[in-house]
Amino acid sequence: MNSDTHKVDTQTSEAVTRGVRVNVTARYAPERSAPARGEWFFLYTIEITNEGAETVQLVSRHWTIKDSDSNTKDVRGLGVVGKQPVLQPGESFEYTSGCPLSTAFGTMEGTYQMVTSDGDEFNVEVATFTLSEPYTVH
Repeated sequence: MNSDTHKVDTQTSEAVTRGVRVNVTARYAPERSAPARGEWFFLYTIEITNEGAETVQLVSRHWTIKDSDSNTKDVRGLGVVGKQPVLQPGESFEYTSGCPLSTAFGTMEGTYQMVTSDGDEFNVEVATFTLSEPYTVH
């Protein structure tokens, strides 16, 4: 077989809104999953980079999570991983979090609510990314 047979499947997305770039890399976490019980767990790492000229702060988040059974869950909350990072121009913030699903395939997308140092509020897009158990076709 080819040399890619044993590599970990990852899914990515990228979006830029008002100079804020959001890169996502997601992967299946077999060590935290139990497919026989209908439990799949995915990890995603997000890097937020301020490529603009204004200082911005991530205040809150909104996720839309869909599984392959057409179940949709909206998740809202303050900050990310307990933080509300402030990004000066040129700075980045990276974190890893997780998402459980009751199917082997799903998607996530969302927005970060940001505020500039002048108090201007705006939403930053997190482009849709796939949550998929490796070697499955959907």
